[in-house]
Parts: sequence; structure tokens; C-alpha cells
Amino acid sequence: MPTPPPHRRRTTGRLRATLAGAGAVLLLAGAAAPSAHAQPGARARAEAAVRAPLGTLARTAGHARFQPGPCPRTADPAPPVKNPCCGTLTVPEDRSRRDGRRITLAVEVVPADNDRPAPDPIVWLAGGPGDDANSEIQMALNGGLNRDRDVIFMSQRGAYSADPQLTCPNIDEFNARTLDLVYGAPSTGSLHVEETRTCHDELTGRGADLSTYNGTESAADYADLREALCIEQWNVFGISYGTDLALLYMRLHPEGLRSVGIDGVLPPSLPGGAMTWKAAREGFDGMFRACADQSACNDRYPDLKATFERLVGELEANPVTTTVTVPGHPDPVAVTLDGGVLVNWLTFASHLAAGVPRSIDELAHGNPQRIAEQWAGGKLSPQAIGRTSYGIANGVFCSEWTPFESEADVIEGGRLAFPSFPESVLANAPLLPWLHQDCRVWNVPAAPSSVRDVTVSDIPALIVSGSFDSQTAPSSGPYAARTLSRSTEVTVPYVAHVVFADSPCAQSITRSFFDTPTAPDTGCLAGLQPPAFEIAP
Repeated sequence: MPTPPPHRRRTTGRLRATLAGAGAVLLLAGAAAPSAHAQPGARARAEAAVRAPLGTLARTAGHARFQPGPCPRTADPAPPVKNPCCGTLTVPEDRSRRDGRRITLAVEVVPADNDRPAPDPIVWLAGGPGDDANSEIQMALNGGLNRDRDVIFMSQRGAYSADPQLTCPNIDEFNARTLDLVYGAPSTGSLHVEETRTCHDELTGRGADLSTYNGTESAADYADLREALCIEQWNVFGISYGTDLALLYMRLHPEGLRSVGIDGVLPPSLPGGAMTWKAAREGFDGMFRACADQSACNDRYPDLKATFERLVGELEANPVTTTVTVPGHPDPVAVTLDGGVLVNWLTFASHLAAGVPRSIDELAHGNPQRIAEQWAGGKLSPQAIGRTSYGIANGVFCSEWTPFESEADVIEGGRLAFPSFPESVLANAPLLPWLHQDCRVWNVPAAPSSVRDVTVSDIPALIVSGSFDSQTAPSSGPYAARTLSRSTEVTVPYVAHVVFADSPCAQSITRSFFDTPTAPDTGCLAGLQPPAFEIAP
């Protein structure tokens, strides 16, 4: 799922993977340690590969090639990284056609702060689907992830810094341009689907084979990167959708994995609208309980949960339009709030939980300004335009999610979570409006059903959730941990989706996990306190 806004086969398969891993280890050993009969030039090149910093040597491994080069551009301005090593990984777009079109993925290696870093680096898997790892570098550095290890960032295929870049600004501009339309109206959905059709036609017109942009191919890209960089063993850290990809990668390419950390957990067997409704229920309830547990908040905003759910029904029946001013946009903006907008607003407002009770209370008393301003601000932000790769996003949604869940399943999942919501709200799960209609336009084949298998592994794993996470359910962490036999599962209280971005405690736990994957230090959890909710006069 989106990362936070800037202001989101059993025994047989394991046997095959083990054999493949043995072959990979032999390949890497051959690259790193020349035989006694190697020519002097070959010996020198191999010894240089051992000594050289990651990302400084060109190398071909199988059908993939890493080439050093300029550092990638990022979607957001960011401070320069000290002494990065950058380049591109070139791979087949379609691995079943090795002589077909090739694509390039941008790579940046951020050196460890430590002068004597650990030998096993960390590779970062971005969220979304559709986010760009190279635009998340600052988040990783803010959390000290490179304290003792090099950290590797590579764009997923189709992402902002990849070539081809499969972003579609027309969809983002549509979302910004239509704030005054009723979110859940069928007419709005028809317009949205037409923008998706325009995106599809534009990308295929540029030659992209959209059926190859999915999690299975992305996992293979990362396996290729490890070999092309001549890394015997590395660690994986995935956030949001990157947790889905990490678990898939862990199952399909376990060779060379020392440990895997996942934060904001989305197991591959669960994604879809029903899961998103479940996540909203759990994250919303986490915030409502935290308010009820503070006497000042509960006294000022009693029964916040009932108030919110009543407002969803009322706004769906009678949408409210108001006018707001958004920073960076001098002209007033008309915003229409219906039940679907209110649900989606709260999904993201969980990152600003301290102000949520006051915003809901103001809306209940006829003042929609705060909610409308936050909703419009997210859609109109320059950072919301042209950064999401709809090529990889819809590739994942339409091949790995919607084929395994009907529109009726989405509504039923929503009804189980929110029985009082009208069906017109339940039809569009949070963050996934008009998804099945979009996927009919996207028209890519369904992935094999095995893509939805649970990941069974004894690779050490860290599984982190936030109790306010309304984008990927907090309960997904324990669910994933059931089949990861050497996992540590923690839920960090009072934090929303992607805990590493906002919680120093989560950052500390994550760093300690990569130091000692079977015994991370979780002691900081005991001292965490709830937010001080805003109390209106």
C-alpha cells in the first residue's frame, strides 16, 4: 500500500530453491576466488571485485548486467548522500524472451556510516505498489539504517527512476482536478476508468509489455541484482507493499538471504479490498480506543467511533461541498465530502492522529474545513503528481489481487468490518477505488494461483506493525509470523502505517535486528506513550 504522505509449493519448491541456492553460491564463489590456474588478468579482476566498494564495477551475471553510472533522480528534493555508488541493472522485460526488449533499473548504494561496515548489506524494497526506492532513501537514512551496513536502493521495474518510467500524471491530475465531484458516484468512476484507459494506451503505445510488471518479475530483478553485485549474502527490508514483495522474494529466491525485515505487513495471500476494509477497521479502532483511554479526549469527544460512522452514512446520503485554500494554490478549491472521502481521509489522517478527534468533532458540528483542507492538500501537492508508477501498481493489482477476489467479496469484507456503511461506500475499498473496473481496462493475465501462497521459511525475520495502521492491518503481522519459524513479531503502539518512518523505537528495533536477527532488542516498546490529542476550546 502507499507509504506515508510526505507532509505510504512446499517441500518440492524448497528443494528446488535449495539446489538453486547451491548453484548461486558456487557462481559467486567462482567470481570472488579465482582458481590456481586462472590467468593473471582474470585473477586481478576477481581480486578487485572482492576489494571494490559495492556498485563500482561493471558485471554481467546470467541475463542481467550492472553498469556503474550517475545517481538516479528522485521524486522529492533530498540532501546529497555522502559518497554513494550508483548505476543501473539491465534485465529482460520478459524473462521468457531473453532476446526481447531490455529495461533498466536505477541503483544507488549508500555506504555505511561505520568505517568498518558489516559484510552483508541491506536492500530496501519500496512501498506502493508504484513507489520508487530511490525516492525513499532519506527515510532510511533518517532511521539510521546505514549505521553499520551499506544500504542498496533499486527502482522496481516501471518506477520513477527506471527506464521505461511507467508513471501516468494524467491520473494524478484527474484526482486533483475532480475534488469537487462526488467520490463514490458512478459517473466519477466512469471518468476515473477512462483516465486509466488513457494511461494503459499511452504505456502500451510506447512498447511496454504491461503483463511483465508484477511482483514475481520484481523479485527476480532483486535476485539478479544480488548476483550482479557479487554479494554472497544480504539482508532485505521492505515497507508497505515492499513487505508483499519481500515475502514473495523470500519464497521464490531464498538463496543469499541472511535476514528479512518487513514493516506495514501485507502478506501475498491477503491483498485486496476485503483486507483493506479490515485494516481500516483495526487502525480506526486503535485511534478511537486511544482517545477513549484519555479522560480529556473522551470527555470532549465521547463515543468518537459512533460519531464517525454516523457521519459516513450522512455524508454518503447528502454530500457536503466546501471551499478551502491550500498552500501553494492561491485560488480557492472546491471540495466535496461524501462517505467514501471521509473513510479515505481517516486512512491517511492516522499519520496525524493527534488531530483526528478534533477534526471529526468539527465536521459533526457543521465545520468540514480541516478535513477538506487535508484531503485537498494531499491531492494537490506537487509531490502527488507524476511519481506513482501505474505500470507496476496496476500490474500487481490486476494480476495478483483482483483475479482472486470478486467485487462481491470486497463488499462483503466491508460489511463485516463496517456493518452500518451503505453499499455505495463498501463497493470502493479504502485506497482502491474502482479497482475491478480499472483492471478490466488494464487487461493483463492473472498470475498463477501460487502467487497467493503463504511464505513458509526459517530465515530470521522481523515483523513490525503499528497499532494505528489503517492501510495494512496490525493483525497481518501475527498472521505472517505463523509460518516464519524464526521470526520476531512486534506491534508498536500509537503509530500508523510504516512504523520505521515515524518511530525512533521501531528504528532502534530494526537496527538491532540486522545486528542480531534472532534476538533484536525490543525493550523500547515498554516506554511508549499515546499521543496527546488536541482538545478544542
